[in-house]
Amino acid sequence: MLAYQASSPLRQTPLRRRASGLALALGVNLLLLLVLLGLGVIPLQEPKGGRGPLVVELTADSQSSAPAPAKASKARTRPARTHTPPETKPLPKPAIVLPAKPTIAPPHESPWIEMSSAEMAAADVRNLPRAGAGSGASDSEEVGRGPNGEVLYAAEWARHPTSAELSGYLPRNAPDGYGLIACRTAPQNRVEDCIELDQSPRGSHLASAVRQAAWQFRVRPPRKNGRALVGSWVRIRIDYENIGRVE
Repeated sequence: MLAYQASSPLRQTPLRRRASGLALALGVNLLLLLVLLGLGVIPLQEPKGGRGPLVVELTADSQSSAPAPAKASKARTRPARTHTPPETKPLPKPAIVLPAKPTIAPPHESPWIEMSSAEMAAADVRNLPRAGAGSGASDSEEVGRGPNGEVLYAAEWARHPTSAELSGYLPRNAPDGYGLIACRTAPQNRVEDCIELDQSPRGSHLASAVRQAAWQFRVRPPRKNGRALVGSWVRIRIDYENIGRVE
């Protein structure tokens, strides 16, 4: 007796099941390829003049610091922009004009004699000693030695002392006579550091009276070769005769 059995998927042949699995795998791979193409991961076609395979060359350490080729450096770095100043035209050189006649006169003998300022001062007639000028025409007279061996000159009065200036230092009942002292000359015709040298009569204290009154004296400094010797020593003598005559 014949019986009918319904077909079911479980009873399909193995070949048919393999074909459906292969179609499903192809569809999944095709979908994945489309996704990659859309994302740009896989280029559609290789550009013209495409690059060849990458070659890495290993060199020694001595060559590692060598500069890269000029083309590679140009490709990787941008050249720095330099500001070039605008071109300036050179200034025109001044024209050199030669004089028609020479402007430098040839040396010639001067009609006058050239002298320095010191020579002109020495040749001035106003500085020459005048004849008969008295005490200012010659050197001072040397009359001995000072307290320390200095040259002692004769005193020349710039102003004679008065009787009133001398009498205030005379001892009571002073006799006639003289007092002799030596003083050092100072600026403004003054004297200082006076010492007693001699007196007459002995024990009259006339030299002491002259020494005490000397701060009022006005004596010119001695001269040597026309030069005033301020600080030199001078001898001063005052003669007393009724306190009337003073030398």
